[in-house]
Amino acid sequence: MKIIQGPAIFLAQFAGDAAPFNSLDAIAGWVAGLGYKGVQIPSWDARLFDLRLAADSKTYCEEVQGTLARHGIRITELSTHLQGQLVAVHPAYDAGFDGFAAPEVRNDPVKRQAWAVEQLHLAARASSNLGLTAHATFSGALAWPYFYSWPPRPPGLIEEAFDELARRWLPILNAFDDAGVDVCYEIHPGEDLHDGVSYEMFLERVGQHPRACLLYDPSHFVLQQLDYLAYIDHYHERIKIFHVKDAEFNPTGKQGVYGGFQPWIGRAGRFRSLGDGQVDFGAIFSKMAAYDFPGWAVLEWECCLKHPEDGAREGAQFIADHIIRVADRAFDDFAAGGIDSAANRRMLGIPG
Repeated sequence: MKIIQGPAIFLAQFAGDAAPFNSLDAIAGWVAGLGYKGVQIPSWDARLFDLRLAADSKTYCEEVQGTLARHGIRITELSTHLQGQLVAVHPAYDAGFDGFAAPEVRNDPVKRQAWAVEQLHLAARASSNLGLTAHATFSGALAWPYFYSWPPRPPGLIEEAFDELARRWLPILNAFDDAGVDVCYEIHPGEDLHDGVSYEMFLERVGQHPRACLLYDPSHFVLQQLDYLAYIDHYHERIKIFHVKDAEFNPTGKQGVYGGFQPWIGRAGRFRSLGDGQVDFGAIFSKMAAYDFPGWAVLEWECCLKHPEDGAREGAQFIADHIIRVADRAFDDFAAGGIDSAANRRMLGIPG
């Protein structure tokens, strides 16, 4: 059995223009001081990382690793959540998502998508140069505006959307396969891959591609009212990245899953700092240990109430306390009598 690695932290929500959040060296020192051992790096944030240079230069990758190593930190994964989102964008969201792209391709959906695909190819090479085996991303979405069945969807609409999504992603998956890296889709509302059924629809269309894997984040399942423990039973072989993020769902007589167009603090479903929500992390870490999850437990901080620095500080200890040091022997070994085939046959009443 394997021991989950960690604690680690996703840097996207902490990067900023003020020290210690404005350079990889400074932020690594900060998270190390909190007790973290790994960082998941947002590849789009030039203050922390140069994705193109990492794809083309192993020397740069060694420098990045050296910077982190001075603080006792390792890279767990790179993330292309923003770029992955732009692989597939419904026109209704063009304006909303345009800010995710480089300035030179904004206001041009065709160029924006081509840029996003190139970014994923760069991420495959960069991940390989860094010696990483998994990569975090979003799938993007063409069908999301039609997730609720009113007005009734025309026959074939969803199938066409997923056919196109698979067509766009298959060359990217093949590039990651060449690099020896798993693509881990964060199953997330707003993405066409937002639950187990939609993931399976995609997986079928990419031929059960071995690199089409999963980033597990239970907070999104709390908000959808999906059984996040049974999900692990279904998909543990595909889960290669683990975001440790808490959430709560408190429906009322006025509001439920859809949130009533309210800001985060006013919704029935809200993200919370670790330990402040409803997620049963004891059960999750037990299942992950039982299934020999090979990766890192990575804090993703998103909370509508608590300050991020407090969430990060508390989160390191929370994760450390939940990582299970798995047993190296069975608890009842002391009573074992060794293997004796003849004795076993006698115990079963089988003639000698």
